[in-house]
Amino acid sequence: MPRPPAYELTDAERRDLAALIQQGRPLPEKYRFTLFEDRRQVELVWNGKTREVCTTVLPFQTLEHIDEPRREAPEVQPELFDPRGRQIKGWINKLVWGDNKLILSSLKSGPLRRQIEDAGGLKLIYIDPPFDVGADFSIDIEVGGETFHKEPGLLGQIAYRDTWGRGADSFIAMIYERLILMRDLLAADGSIYVHCDWRVNAFMRQILDEVMGRSGFLNNLVWIYGQSARGAKAIGGQFPRNHDDILYFRKTPAHQFRGAIVERRFTPEQAKAAGLRQDDAGVWFKTAPRGDYTDESVARLEAEGRIHRTRTGSVRIKYPLEVREGVVIERVPAGDAWTDIPDAMHLSDAEITGYATQKPESLLERIIKASSNEGDLVADFFCGSGTTAAVAEKLNRKWIATDLGKFAIHTTRKRLIQVQRARQAAGESFRAFEVLNLGRYERSAYLNVGGRLTGAQREAALAEREREFRALILRAYKAQPLAEAGFFHGTLGARLVVVGPINLSVGRLFVEEAIVECRKRGATRVDLLAFEFEMGLFPAVLAEARDKGIDLLPRYIPAEVFDKRAVERGQVVFHDVSFIEATPRYDRKQPNAVAIALTDFSVYYSQGSAEAASAELRAGKSRVVCERGQLVKVSKDKQGIETRERLTRHWSDWVDYWAVDFDYGSRKEIVHVPRGSGVDGSLPGLEPPQGELPDFEPRWTGGYIFENEWQSFRTRHDRKLELVTAPHAYARAGRYTVAVKVIDIFGNDTMTLVPVTVG
Repeated sequence: MPRPPAYELTDAERRDLAALIQQGRPLPEKYRFTLFEDRRQVELVWNGKTREVCTTVLPFQTLEHIDEPRREAPEVQPELFDPRGRQIKGWINKLVWGDNKLILSSLKSGPLRRQIEDAGGLKLIYIDPPFDVGADFSIDIEVGGETFHKEPGLLGQIAYRDTWGRGADSFIAMIYERLILMRDLLAADGSIYVHCDWRVNAFMRQILDEVMGRSGFLNNLVWIYGQSARGAKAIGGQFPRNHDDILYFRKTPAHQFRGAIVERRFTPEQAKAAGLRQDDAGVWFKTAPRGDYTDESVARLEAEGRIHRTRTGSVRIKYPLEVREGVVIERVPAGDAWTDIPDAMHLSDAEITGYATQKPESLLERIIKASSNEGDLVADFFCGSGTTAAVAEKLNRKWIATDLGKFAIHTTRKRLIQVQRARQAAGESFRAFEVLNLGRYERSAYLNVGGRLTGAQREAALAEREREFRALILRAYKAQPLAEAGFFHGTLGARLVVVGPINLSVGRLFVEEAIVECRKRGATRVDLLAFEFEMGLFPAVLAEARDKGIDLLPRYIPAEVFDKRAVERGQVVFHDVSFIEATPRYDRKQPNAVAIALTDFSVYYSQGSAEAASAELRAGKSRVVCERGQLVKVSKDKQGIETRERLTRHWSDWVDYWAVDFDYGSRKEIVHVPRGSGVDGSLPGLEPPQGELPDFEPRWTGGYIFENEWQSFRTRHDRKLELVTAPHAYARAGRYTVAVKVIDIFGNDTMTLVPVTVG
């Protein structure tokens, strides 16, 4: 904006400022408010601050549709359910895995925005972003009666913990951009709650003042969880910390707010001390001043026994109180200091998921009830163990939940299935939910080349970016690149290395080409790296390669290759492909029915080593490590004598969850991409024109949606796992393809296809 005319620069100032501009140096801070109009009086400033936000729009891929089939649903709501009782219309809840910056940008300006608006708009956002520099994002997993300390995924570890390692500037920049996107996604009558503590509450308040406007501030809620030994723990030289802050902002004055009522509980002695009274009939009551009540109203209330007269003759209104099991209960409006909600250490066993930062459902219940109505859409973009989504489902709200961590998504999926099962058993309604991600389109964003280029220039630029990308993968794999251009890209020792297509699944044709190229070169060993492999590809294709004298090793490229710091540190681990063996079981009495048995599962992960654990272990201690696909407990007794115990005694110990789609291929996976974009959605059009929503068109990805029809999984309270499904009856005889998905104890999923014939 132009400078105010009241201020005049001297000639010397003009010369100095011109010289600074020519040298590309910043202007002195004092000129910011004298040369330019800026109505902000207080602002948080950090290194690299910018108001630019992500505008990339990527298609969401549907990985899985989860809905406990309801027998009565087609009759009750035939427009929403198919004949099998599965939801096919209306809002379907969203559980999204990926970077929430790209998710928010794609929700804001992508085709799902219309679904959000059709659902009434996003009314409430609650987030509890990771703000603890020393936080431990690892998860404890129970195996064989022992606890394995699973380290977090490197992408999440680097994105969150290392963000703090680079100072508060990087954390603030991260949350600032995301809060702008959240604000733009909120409905006009929506509101946002941001959970934080002493580490960042000062920063967060300033950021929210800027993003939401100071007039949007409503409350600094204080959740006092420390009415316990934890809260009373002494800290040297200071008062104990026993509360978190929840900053509550509205988007506009039209925001929804219903408030909350809390129960105060008293023994009879405590009730008397608090000024509560008991009448001659033994009824407990509290009183309030007469206020604006007329004499006629007082007379009517006195006839009803609702008037209490003090010793001086003053009139007060009586409010009877409930008494339960000898406890006097007073209901009062909740204030901005909440002392009645315990911390996660005091959750019921049924609620605990194992996440160190898990928040109690009662906390989210109060927030969701206060700022939304039944049927409203609420969201949590750092969902962790899924508390917001679980409470929203129980309170009949629609929801969106996202997280960067694969294990968080898996934990939330299991938790929501349990909610579905409980509501179905109670005869209550619930919605389906789908698991989404940005998939290969997220990788497309890495390769996307902007700017005004001719077709040839664009192709050349894309080829160069892809070469850079392959070089990054090879460096992460610790492979040496090959100088000559050809099918193979590098070598690792005596093995050739080939990187599969960046934006496509590796299928049989690519593997066959790799075998042919190996034989041309006289090579017998090759590593095949890919983001995705075609389902059902293994293990048969590996047996074919062995028959031709080729030792082919397929490995997944992990998401951590996107982070150059992880590559430079040598922290990227490429996992071998897991294998599932599942077999159909037929019953002559039910010719159109089949059950599926899970008969084998193999994994090859490693985290730590037994040798390293042995060297570091003190006498009397033990540690569990994952080494070459086995969990091993390394122990030393008080004399320092070491023992090693294999915990994964059976292949099923690796299985945390498995699910079956009995008619895989019946529902195509459709994404919506900008009209005119390329086959994979990565050509021009991924970024919409300023201020406009692009025109989207549906496109089949070539894949299918996994419709979760049966599942068995372990919980903290029930470690049993069913290994055979209930029989599934088909409507017609014929050939079908059954998809079997297994999720291991680390949260990684593998799928295989099983052909069946019934009738």
